Amino acid sequence: FGGIVTRNKQMLKILETVRNVAATQSTVLIRGETGTGKELVARALHNYSPRADGPFVAVNCAALPDMLLESELFGYERGAFTGAVSRKLGKFELAHGGTLFLDEITELTPKLQAKLLRVLEQKEVDRLGGREPIPVDVRVIATTNEDIEACVAEGRFRDDLYYRVTVVTIELPPLRERKDDIPLLARHFLKIYSRQHGKEIVDLSEGAIQKLMDYHWPGNVRQLRNIIEQAVILCPDEIITEMYINPERRRRSSNQIVIPIGTPLYEAEKMIILKTLEACGNVKTKAAELLKITPRTIRNKLKAYAKEEGRRFEDEEEE
Repeated sequence: FGGIVTRNKQMLKILETVRNVAATQSTVLIRGETGTGKELVARALHNYSPRADGPFVAVNCAALPDMLLESELFGYERGAFTGAVSRKLGKFELAHGGTLFLDEITELTPKLQAKLLRVLEQKEVDRLGGREPIPVDVRVIATTNEDIEACVAEGRFRDDLYYRVTVVTIELPPLRERKDDIPLLARHFLKIYSRQHGKEIVDLSEGAIQKLMDYHWPGNVRQLRNIIEQAVILCPDEIITEMYINPERRRRSSNQIVIPIGTPLYEAEKMIILKTLEACGNVKTKAAELLKITPRTIRNKLKAYAKEEGRRFEDEEEE
Protein backbone atom coordinates (compact mmCIF):
# COMPACT_ATOMS: atom_id res chain seq x y z
CA PHE A 1 0.00 0.00 0.00
CA GLY A 2 1.53 3.29 -1.08
CA GLY A 3 4.91 1.65 -1.62
CA ILE A 4 5.12 0.69 2.06
CA VAL A 5 6.45 -2.85 2.51
CA THR A 6 5.21 -4.62 5.65
CA ARG A 7 3.57 -7.68 7.12
CA ASN A 8 3.84 -6.43 10.70
CA LYS A 9 0.45 -6.36 12.47
CA GLN A 10 1.03 -2.94 14.03
CA MET A 11 2.04 -1.45 10.68
CA LEU A 12 -0.93 -3.04 8.91
CA LYS A 13 -3.26 -1.38 11.44
CA ILE A 14 -1.50 1.93 10.80
CA LEU A 15 -1.96 1.52 7.05
CA GLU A 16 -5.66 0.89 7.59
CA THR A 17 -5.79 4.19 9.46
CA VAL A 18 -3.92 5.84 6.58
CA ARG A 19 -6.53 4.53 4.11
CA ASN A 20 -9.35 5.94 6.21
CA VAL A 21 -7.71 9.29 6.85
CA ALA A 22 -6.60 9.73 3.22
CA ALA A 23 -10.18 10.23 2.08
CA THR A 24 -10.65 13.22 4.41
CA GLN A 25 -9.38 16.81 4.31
CA SER A 26 -7.97 16.78 7.86
CA THR A 27 -4.52 18.02 8.81
CA VAL A 28 -2.27 15.10 9.81
CA LEU A 29 0.83 14.87 12.00
CA ILE A 30 3.07 11.85 11.37
CA ARG A 31 5.39 11.04 14.26
CA GLY A 32 8.36 8.71 14.40
CA GLU A 33 12.11 8.42 14.59
CA THR A 34 14.33 9.39 11.69
CA GLY A 35 14.19 6.81 8.90
CA THR A 36 10.88 5.19 9.85
CA GLY A 37 9.11 6.12 6.61
CA LYS A 38 7.19 9.28 7.48
CA GLU A 39 7.39 10.78 3.99
CA LEU A 40 6.23 7.51 2.42
CA VAL A 41 3.14 7.64 4.63
CA ALA A 42 2.59 11.30 3.74
CA ARG A 43 2.74 10.47 0.04
CA ALA A 44 0.31 7.59 0.55
CA LEU A 45 -2.11 9.95 2.31
CA HIS A 46 -1.89 12.24 -0.73
CA ASN A 47 -2.02 9.56 -3.42
CA TYR A 48 -5.13 7.89 -1.98
CA SER A 49 -6.95 11.16 -1.33
CA PRO A 50 -9.34 13.22 -3.50
CA ARG A 51 -6.31 15.52 -4.01
CA ALA A 52 -4.24 12.83 -5.72
CA ASP A 53 -4.30 14.65 -9.06
CA GLY A 54 -3.07 17.83 -7.40
CA PRO A 55 0.53 18.65 -6.47
CA PHE A 56 2.45 17.14 -3.56
CA VAL A 57 4.89 19.83 -2.40
CA ALA A 58 7.51 18.92 0.22
CA VAL A 59 9.37 21.36 2.46
CA ASN A 60 12.02 20.43 5.03
CA CYS A 61 11.53 23.01 7.78
CA ALA A 62 14.99 22.35 9.23
CA ALA A 63 16.93 22.63 5.97
CA LEU A 64 16.63 26.38 5.32
CA PRO A 65 17.50 29.55 7.28
CA ASP A 66 14.46 31.39 8.69
CA MET A 67 14.28 34.21 6.14
CA LEU A 68 14.69 31.87 3.19
CA LEU A 69 12.14 29.42 4.61
CA GLU A 70 9.61 32.23 5.03
CA SER A 71 9.96 33.31 1.41
CA GLU A 72 9.85 29.68 0.26
CA LEU A 73 6.62 28.99 2.13
CA PHE A 74 4.74 32.22 1.53
CA GLY A 75 6.34 33.69 -1.59
CA TYR A 76 7.16 37.32 -2.25
CA GLU A 77 6.43 40.25 -4.52
CA ARG A 78 8.97 42.02 -6.65
CA GLY A 79 10.93 44.50 -4.53
CA ALA A 80 9.92 42.88 -1.22
CA PHE A 81 13.61 42.75 -0.25
CA THR A 82 17.02 43.15 -1.82
CA GLY A 83 17.34 40.61 -4.62
CA ALA A 84 13.60 40.13 -5.12
CA VAL A 85 13.70 41.09 -8.78
CA SER A 86 10.45 39.32 -9.68
CA ARG A 87 7.39 37.80 -8.02
CA LYS A 88 7.80 34.29 -6.64
CA LEU A 89 4.98 31.97 -5.61
CA GLY A 90 5.43 30.25 -2.26
CA LYS A 91 5.01 26.57 -1.53
CA PHE A 92 1.47 27.10 -0.25
CA GLU A 93 0.41 28.57 -3.58
CA LEU A 94 2.30 25.90 -5.51
CA ALA A 95 0.46 23.24 -3.50
CA HIS A 96 -2.98 24.75 -4.27
CA GLY A 97 -5.46 21.94 -4.85
CA GLY A 98 -3.04 19.40 -3.41
CA THR A 99 -0.94 18.65 -0.34
CA LEU A 100 1.82 20.58 1.42
CA PHE A 101 4.20 18.30 3.31
CA LEU A 102 6.01 20.05 6.17
CA ASP A 103 8.87 17.85 7.34
CA GLU A 104 10.22 18.52 10.85
CA ILE A 105 7.55 21.09 11.70
CA THR A 106 8.90 21.59 15.23
CA GLU A 107 11.91 23.35 13.67
CA LEU A 108 9.73 26.32 12.65
CA THR A 109 10.50 29.56 14.48
CA PRO A 110 7.73 31.25 16.55
CA LYS A 111 7.23 33.82 13.77
CA LEU A 112 6.70 31.15 11.11
CA GLN A 113 4.49 29.14 13.46
CA ALA A 114 2.22 32.17 13.79
CA LYS A 115 2.06 32.62 10.01
CA LEU A 116 1.34 28.91 9.49
CA LEU A 117 -1.46 29.04 12.06
CA ARG A 118 -3.06 31.94 10.18
CA VAL A 119 -2.95 30.01 6.90
CA LEU A 120 -4.57 26.97 8.52
CA GLU A 121 -7.31 29.10 10.07
CA GLN A 122 -7.95 31.62 7.28
CA LYS A 123 -6.96 29.49 4.27
CA GLU A 124 -5.03 32.37 2.74
CA VAL A 125 -1.39 33.46 2.56
CA ASP A 126 0.32 36.82 2.58
CA ARG A 127 3.28 37.07 0.24
CA LEU A 128 6.24 39.05 1.55
CA GLY A 129 5.71 42.59 0.30
CA GLY A 130 2.16 41.78 -0.79
CA ARG A 131 -0.90 43.95 -0.22
CA GLU A 132 -3.71 41.41 -0.52
CA PRO A 133 -4.03 37.89 0.96
CA ILE A 134 -4.09 35.03 -1.56
CA PRO A 135 -6.72 32.27 -1.05
CA VAL A 136 -5.23 28.76 -0.98
CA ASP A 137 -6.81 25.31 -0.91
CA VAL A 138 -4.14 23.10 0.64
CA ARG A 139 -4.09 20.08 2.89
CA VAL A 140 -1.17 20.16 5.33
CA ILE A 141 0.61 16.98 6.40
CA ALA A 142 3.43 17.49 8.90
CA THR A 143 6.05 15.29 10.54
CA THR A 144 8.23 15.41 13.62
CA ASN A 145 10.76 13.11 15.25
CA GLU A 146 10.65 15.15 18.46
CA ASP A 147 8.39 14.95 21.52
CA ILE A 148 6.05 17.70 20.32
CA GLU A 149 4.20 17.83 23.66
CA ALA A 150 7.52 18.59 25.35
CA CYS A 151 8.13 21.32 22.75
CA VAL A 152 4.76 22.85 23.68
CA ALA A 153 5.49 22.61 27.41
CA GLU A 154 8.87 24.28 26.91
CA GLY A 155 7.33 27.10 24.88
CA ARG A 156 9.12 26.12 21.66
CA PHE A 157 5.91 25.21 19.84
CA ARG A 158 2.60 27.08 19.98
CA ASP A 159 -0.16 25.20 21.73
CA ASP A 160 -2.82 26.60 19.36
CA LEU A 161 -0.81 25.40 16.36
CA TYR A 162 -0.30 22.04 18.09
CA TYR A 163 -4.06 21.50 18.21
CA ARG A 164 -4.37 22.53 14.56
CA VAL A 165 -1.76 20.09 13.25
CA THR A 166 -2.72 17.14 15.47
CA VAL A 167 -6.30 16.74 14.24
CA VAL A 168 -5.13 13.24 13.27
CA THR A 169 -1.84 11.80 14.56
CA ILE A 170 -0.15 8.75 13.05
CA GLU A 171 2.78 7.30 14.99
CA LEU A 172 5.23 5.04 13.17
CA PRO A 173 7.14 2.41 15.16
CA PRO A 174 10.93 2.11 14.93
CA LEU A 175 12.29 -0.86 13.01
CA ARG A 176 13.41 -2.55 16.25
CA GLU A 177 9.71 -2.86 17.16
CA ARG A 178 8.75 -4.47 13.83
CA LYS A 179 11.58 -6.97 13.42
CA ASP A 180 9.32 -9.39 11.56
CA ASP A 181 9.53 -6.92 8.67
CA ILE A 182 13.33 -7.02 8.45
CA PRO A 183 13.64 -10.08 6.13
CA LEU A 184 10.84 -8.74 3.91
CA LEU A 185 12.37 -5.27 3.69
CA ALA A 186 15.88 -6.62 3.19
CA ARG A 187 14.79 -8.76 0.22
CA HIS A 188 12.75 -5.86 -1.16
CA PHE A 189 15.83 -3.61 -1.14
CA LEU A 190 17.95 -6.48 -2.48
CA LYS A 191 15.79 -6.68 -5.62
CA ILE A 192 15.88 -2.91 -6.10
CA TYR A 193 19.64 -2.53 -5.77
CA SER A 194 20.53 -5.71 -7.63
CA ARG A 195 18.65 -4.33 -10.63
CA GLN A 196 20.01 -0.80 -10.13
CA HIS A 197 23.64 -1.93 -9.93
CA GLY A 198 23.40 -4.62 -12.61
CA LYS A 199 24.04 -7.50 -10.20
CA GLU A 200 22.50 -11.00 -10.24
CA ILE A 201 22.09 -11.50 -6.51
CA VAL A 202 19.10 -13.65 -5.67
CA ASP A 203 18.92 -13.81 -1.87
CA LEU A 204 20.52 -13.41 1.55
CA SER A 205 21.88 -16.34 3.53
CA GLU A 206 20.31 -17.45 6.80
CA GLY A 207 23.34 -16.06 8.63
CA ALA A 208 22.93 -12.68 6.92
CA ILE A 209 19.24 -12.54 7.86
CA GLN A 210 20.06 -13.47 11.45
CA LYS A 211 22.69 -10.73 11.65
CA LEU A 212 20.11 -8.23 10.43
CA MET A 213 17.58 -9.51 12.98
CA ASP A 214 20.07 -9.21 15.86
CA TYR A 215 20.90 -5.57 15.18
CA HIS A 216 19.05 -2.68 16.90
CA TRP A 217 18.77 -0.32 13.85
CA PRO A 218 19.06 3.20 15.30
CA GLY A 219 18.71 4.59 11.75
CA ASN A 220 15.63 2.44 11.11
CA VAL A 221 14.48 1.53 7.57
CA ARG A 222 16.78 4.05 5.89
CA GLN A 223 19.82 2.49 7.59
CA LEU A 224 18.68 -1.01 6.58
CA ARG A 225 18.26 0.17 2.99
CA ASN A 226 21.78 1.62 2.97
CA ILE A 227 23.30 -1.52 4.47
CA ILE A 228 21.63 -3.73 1.84
CA GLU A 229 22.80 -1.46 -0.98
CA GLN A 230 26.34 -1.64 0.38
CA ALA A 231 26.13 -5.45 0.57
CA VAL A 232 24.82 -5.68 -3.01
CA ILE A 233 27.71 -3.56 -4.28
CA LEU A 234 30.39 -5.53 -2.40
CA CYS A 235 29.07 -9.10 -2.79
CA PRO A 236 30.49 -10.94 -5.84
CA ASP A 237 28.20 -13.98 -5.47
CA GLU A 238 24.52 -14.79 -5.93
CA ILE A 239 23.89 -15.03 -2.19
CA ILE A 240 24.76 -12.28 0.29
CA THR A 241 26.37 -13.83 3.37
CA GLU A 242 26.82 -12.33 6.82
CA MET A 243 30.34 -11.13 6.02
CA TYR A 244 28.83 -8.43 3.79
CA ILE A 245 26.36 -7.23 6.44
CA ASN A 246 28.13 -4.51 8.43
CA PRO A 247 25.64 -2.20 10.15
CA GLU A 248 28.26 -1.16 12.72
CA ARG A 249 30.87 -0.27 10.08
CA ARG A 250 30.36 3.47 10.38
CA ARG A 251 30.15 3.32 14.17
CA ARG A 252 33.54 1.77 14.84
CA SER A 253 35.51 4.99 14.59
CA SER A 254 37.01 6.32 17.79
CA ASN A 255 34.82 8.44 20.01
CA GLN A 256 37.68 10.92 20.28
CA ILE A 257 38.52 13.69 17.82
CA VAL A 258 42.12 14.86 17.65
CA ILE A 259 42.42 18.56 16.80
CA PRO A 260 46.02 19.82 16.50
CA ILE A 261 46.97 23.01 18.36
CA GLY A 262 46.71 25.99 16.04
CA THR A 263 43.81 24.59 13.99
CA PRO A 264 41.61 27.53 12.93
CA LEU A 265 38.33 27.63 14.85
CA TYR A 266 36.27 27.18 11.66
CA GLU A 267 38.24 24.04 10.71
CA ALA A 268 37.98 22.65 14.25
CA GLU A 269 34.22 23.14 14.20
CA LYS A 270 34.02 21.45 10.80
CA MET A 271 36.00 18.43 12.05
CA ILE A 272 33.79 18.09 15.11
CA ILE A 273 30.57 18.25 13.11
CA LEU A 274 31.70 15.82 10.39
CA LYS A 275 33.20 13.31 12.83
CA THR A 276 30.12 13.42 15.06
CA LEU A 277 27.91 12.84 12.03
CA GLU A 278 30.05 9.87 11.03
CA ALA A 279 29.82 8.41 14.53
CA CYS A 280 26.03 8.82 14.43
CA GLY A 281 25.67 7.04 11.10
CA ASN A 282 24.91 10.38 9.39
CA VAL A 283 21.68 10.75 11.36
CA LYS A 284 21.55 14.52 11.77
CA THR A 285 19.07 14.61 14.64
CA LYS A 286 21.29 12.32 16.75
CA ALA A 287 24.42 14.32 15.94
CA ALA A 288 22.59 17.57 16.73
CA GLU A 289 21.51 16.19 20.09
CA LEU A 290 25.10 15.28 20.98
CA LEU A 291 26.41 18.67 19.86
CA LYS A 292 23.60 20.60 21.59
CA ILE A 293 22.61 22.33 18.35
CA THR A 294 19.64 21.98 16.00
CA PRO A 295 19.46 19.72 12.93
CA ARG A 296 18.91 22.88 10.89
CA THR A 297 22.30 24.22 12.06
CA ILE A 298 23.99 21.01 10.92
CA ARG A 299 22.32 21.19 7.50
CA ASN A 300 23.35 24.82 7.09
CA LYS A 301 26.95 23.96 8.00
CA LEU A 302 27.01 21.04 5.54
CA LYS A 303 25.60 23.28 2.83
CA ALA A 304 28.38 25.82 3.51
CA TYR A 305 31.06 23.11 3.38
CA ALA A 306 29.70 21.86 0.05
CA LYS A 307 29.70 25.39 -1.37
CA GLU A 308 33.30 26.08 -0.40
CA GLU A 309 34.34 22.77 -1.98
CA GLY A 310 32.53 23.65 -5.20
CA ARG A 311 30.06 20.81 -5.05
CA ARG A 312 26.27 20.60 -4.86
CA PHE A 313 24.73 20.01 -1.45
CA GLU A 314 22.51 16.93 -1.49
CA ASP A 315 20.47 16.19 1.59
CA GLU A 316 18.82 12.77 1.97
CA GLU A 317 15.07 13.00 2.36
CA GLU A 318 13.36 11.20 5.18
CA GLU A 319 12.42 7.71 4.16
